[in-house]
Amino acid sequence: MSNGIGQCVAIIPARGGSKGIPRKNVRILAGKPLLGWTILAAREAANVNRVFVSTDDREIADVAREFGAEVIWRPEEISGDTASSESALLHVLSELESCEGYRPELVAFLQCTSPLTAAADIDGTINALRESRADTALSVAPFHYFVWMPDEDGSAIGVNHDKATRPRRQDRDAQYLETGAVYVMKTDKFKHTKHRFFGRTVTYVMPSERTLEIDDPRDLVVAEALLRLREQNDLAALLPRPVRGIVFDFDGVFTDNGVWLDESGREAVVCRRDDGMGITRLKAMGVPMLVLSSEPNPVVSARCRKLGLECMQGAKDKQPALAEWANRNKISRQNIVYVGNDVNDVECLRWAGCGVAVADAYPQAREAAQIVLTKAGGRGAVRELCELVLNSSLGSANSQEIQCQAA
Repeated sequence: MSNGIGQCVAIIPARGGSKGIPRKNVRILAGKPLLGWTILAAREAANVNRVFVSTDDREIADVAREFGAEVIWRPEEISGDTASSESALLHVLSELESCEGYRPELVAFLQCTSPLTAAADIDGTINALRESRADTALSVAPFHYFVWMPDEDGSAIGVNHDKATRPRRQDRDAQYLETGAVYVMKTDKFKHTKHRFFGRTVTYVMPSERTLEIDDPRDLVVAEALLRLREQNDLAALLPRPVRGIVFDFDGVFTDNGVWLDESGREAVVCRRDDGMGITRLKAMGVPMLVLSSEPNPVVSARCRKLGLECMQGAKDKQPALAEWANRNKISRQNIVYVGNDVNDVECLRWAGCGVAVADAYPQAREAAQIVLTKAGGRGAVRELCELVLNSSLGSANSQEIQCQAA
């Protein structure tokens, strides 16, 4: 175990007694516990060597370990409503030194009530401290608002401005809002002062769209929407630019991989109508699409006729068939999206410019894919992929329009 020289630990205080939003730290937000989002950001940060959660709650401890953090149990005397965050940080540092002889150079204090925080924000705040040789650093966001407060007789007075003048935003001195997301301190001086701001303090400016603290239930609604949007944008960034062809497996993608049999042995499957709407919208954009299936049952071609999709079925070796279709349509493999779910899709997933697996795909297919959808096969996966491509194309078009206008 290193003695901590030159290292930075991230500490996330997360006690169990939230009053405003009960069980706030483990509330599910966009598919993950609130605490999980901050742990993941800390683990992705290049400048963070270890991630700790300080807690007095077993459920929170279980979530922390699930997402890859180490747990330090917080004593009862510093777990109440009036206990400061600094006391939790100091306790963790004391435990590390006494139990391991570990004394990191820096401590990054992260608040799990800021789930939009990215690894770049944590690294940025640490770098701001190191590069300026400061003692403390914090994340901030640009602030352009006029602040008012009442005086003794109840009259409104300007706090950060003279009410007699209304300067334009570009004419005002820059001001910043403390985000509450990231604080970084030199460990030795922090242990001496027991306060997060000492000596020379510098700032790291976070993008405004990642600035949000969860204080009341309404904040959870906003955070959910923003996290979902960020996830979609992250996935869309993995798609080819542009997408010139989409190839789907059938069973396990358009269906849930199940089959119904009647007494005569005839097979039937269930498909979703909203998948068809997604296909229709992509066809309107002129994106060539193909269903490539190893299944010989005519139900595949019947569904494709209904959707107006080209179909190749009974293909035992799918990758050569995919390459032949791409060559015939003069589409580069780098601009093809392939959607599959099983081991016989692995070669196609790897060959295409972007392999996409449905949420319930077999492990080998998931590992071969660059994108794993949130919807299972036959349960909205096709529509999710269609919306992802449509939104990506719309975003790319808007970006080009903005660039042209700027030029």
